Amino acid sequence: MHIVHVVDSLEVGGLERVTVDLALAQAARGHQVRVFSITDTHGLKGELLDAGIPVIEGHKQRSLDRHTLAALRGCVREAQADIVHAHNFVPNYHAALATPGLGAAQVCTLHDMGARLQNRRLRTLFRLSLLRTPCVAMVGSQVHRQHVGSGLISPDKAHTVLNGIPVERFEHSATARSVARQQLGLADDDLVIGCVGRLVELKNHHRMIEVMPALLARHPGLKLVIIGDGVRAAALRQQIEALGLAGHVLLAGQRSDVGTLLCAFDVFALPSQTEGLSIALLEACATGLAIVATRVGGNVEIITDGESGLLVPADDNTALRDALLRLLSDRPARERLGAAARAWVRAHASATALADAYDRVYAHALGRH
Repeated sequence: MHIVHVVDSLEVGGLERVTVDLALAQAARGHQVRVFSITDTHGLKGELLDAGIPVIEGHKQRSLDRHTLAALRGCVREAQADIVHAHNFVPNYHAALATPGLGAAQVCTLHDMGARLQNRRLRTLFRLSLLRTPCVAMVGSQVHRQHVGSGLISPDKAHTVLNGIPVERFEHSATARSVARQQLGLADDDLVIGCVGRLVELKNHHRMIEVMPALLARHPGLKLVIIGDGVRAAALRQQIEALGLAGHVLLAGQRSDVGTLLCAFDVFALPSQTEGLSIALLEACATGLAIVATRVGGNVEIITDGESGLLVPADDNTALRDALLRLLSDRPARERLGAAARAWVRAHASATALADAYDRVYAHALGRH
């Protein structure tokens, strides 16, 4: 098939990561794949170009930029696309406006619970774009229930697809662990909690910093590493300084080598208020890490509490602290939970399984189209 993926950008994030991994898997199967970024972008763009997958940028300057729409139409026409695959709300209405008459079937993936749809204009434009979208894939059953249950997506268009990752990319050996720790400035014998995610309010990184003094009372050498960047970076630095945690909390910034750094951690924490089907969480599973995550969104589809990780309520510092203390104090439990998480992701959420799932969605879309 000839496939054009449409994204807001390719800056580093979960949606962007899964789109790139899907495009790479599809190209490996012999599909002709292109990626259209509505805005100027860098981030993960290089990975696609290195693999021979063209990336076209729309250079969007304003809302519904006619030059961007024209560039998208030209991309789809030149690709002779069978499928235009839009990722989330803005890309879907751009694709719907840009591609009438070109013969491609449009597919949309909804990667999250849709908090942005509180914006009335966005919701209206997205609803209208669904008239040209025969199939909508939702990332996990929680996202499916949200959007079908609200009436946004009609059941006859709805599909559930789990995110997938190239599990072979995530190594957890003694050598890889030592190298990763050197790159982060950690000692081999440090006890380390790791977080990965954009530094935004909903990711709740401040909760991790709030519980650190209690964790340090039991584990004085403990380190917390937070990988990511965003609008909350300055506020988190101020919080770290105010609590006297500068020697124990590292804001490592945005990194392109997260896959090789995860094995530096003993415990992975995801304290978010909301999640779709978190790529960071899947990558932590693939690395074999013991996990503490909040009982929100798709987290409950990845982690079985007490079997492949620990689940806690969102915004509950006491529960978060207690779950982390339980794992920090029990290495055999960490190893047992990490092994179960790794086995689950290899069986259910590989890049191969992801590409298989979208082959089925595309076939359905082409039939309806």
